[in-house]
Amino acid sequence: MSLISKAQKPDSNGRIQHVTPESAGWEYVGFDAYLLKKGQSLKLSSGEKELCLVLVAGFASVKTRHAEFPNLGKRLSPFERTPPYSVYVPHNDEVEVYADSDLELAVCNAPSSGNLPARLIAPEDVGVEQRGKGRNQRLVHNILPDNKEADSLLVVEVYTDEGATSSYPSHKHDQKNSPDETYLEETYYHRFDPEPGFAMQRVYTDDRSLDECMAPYNRDVVTVPRGYHPVATIAGYDNYYLNVMAGPKRLWKFTWEKDHAWVNSDQYPRS
Repeated sequence: MSLISKAQKPDSNGRIQHVTPESAGWEYVGFDAYLLKKGQSLKLSSGEKELCLVLVAGFASVKTRHAEFPNLGKRLSPFERTPPYSVYVPHNDEVEVYADSDLELAVCNAPSSGNLPARLIAPEDVGVEQRGKGRNQRLVHNILPDNKEADSLLVVEVYTDEGATSSYPSHKHDQKNSPDETYLEETYYHRFDPEPGFAMQRVYTDDRSLDECMAPYNRDVVTVPRGYHPVATIAGYDNYYLNVMAGPKRLWKFTWEKDHAWVNSDQYPRS
């Protein structure tokens, strides 16, 4: 099974990506991406899933059964590097998105059985942090981290400059009964500036029973069922990716690959 989902031309609803647990061969994470024209609307039912709608680029108004969130949006491109507007939608709800401008919308989903209300996640609610050092630096926007309310979903976006790495040193979170890790499936929705760019992403396990290297292009999705999953950018092209994670326990707990953990230490950058 391929770990990369190539971006498609928009269908009648504007959908360009559709990753389900069935298509990915796992249990929890689902991901869709849409390109809507100004004035276009999109209706969704959450069913047994909770949703996190992320306005990757553009402006929109969002309405659920019990809440309305009009006039959302702050950026016309994710590469403005300002935190996005997002909307959390609980299970058994209906949602309508109206595109107030051309809109790039991500719809993240995972199983849910709780009773949380729909809510707005405004830019000021998003945790912003710089991680790493040297050529391993990246900007992180924590949209729905494990210290914010949700049943399953974890959502974060990451910016990596040309020629740098992220999701590195290599780390994994694929053990269900470990004191050191939580089991979390993960998707990467990639964007590039300028758009013709690509990155290199490797997904691999300690025993190399899984060892796949991919070149995602603009709006491609990489699925990470298990193992390590570093990203390396290419000179000339900045990278953005939106991560969605979910599993049986809503906690981001991981272990480093021992060979490369030193990159976190004072030995790096080396003289």
